[in-house]
Amino acid sequence: MMFDGAQVLRLGRDLVVNVSTAHHALACDWLERHVGDRFRIHRVHRLSDSHIDSMVLALRPGTLLVRSEAVAEKLPEALRKWDRIVAPAPESNNFPRYEDEDLVLTSPFIDLNVLSAGPDTVLVNEACPELARTLEKHGFTAVPVRHRHRRLFGGGFHCFTLDTVREGGLEDYLG
Repeated sequence: MMFDGAQVLRLGRDLVVNVSTAHHALACDWLERHVGDRFRIHRVHRLSDSHIDSMVLALRPGTLLVRSEAVAEKLPEALRKWDRIVAPAPESNNFPRYEDEDLVLTSPFIDLNVLSAGPDTVLVNEACPELARTLEKHGFTAVPVRHRHRRLFGGGFHCFTLDTVREGGLEDYLG
């Protein structure tokens, strides 16, 4: 069994789990056995073959950032009722070039992987002005942060802050 924590989107007491392989299904079974008494597990099937946080992220309660409307339609019913911001396609290729392109570990959508620092503040890769402008049009403050080698190292802001601890208890956003 192999499972990557970035296959899970945690929303208070709910865990939305991307199940794209048999290993993910086994891992989801494991999660249900070990944390099912504290968390509700919602399986989404084949949302992505990699991390869920390059497909959908909660920016604040009631608002999602999604890669496309097709992605939003695969989400649990309670999440389909939330407001959605569809991330724009990058207008330019802002990825660094590498001598050996086999080293590129992530999709071009890695920059959808933002981090909400508060209900109206989102950290966005500075190489994604289109995304920053889209978020600002929806009332968010987009804080540009340099993250040049995200494709080589295979992670975005949400990926490397999965264990961020915030004040308060487990909220019920999907109840």
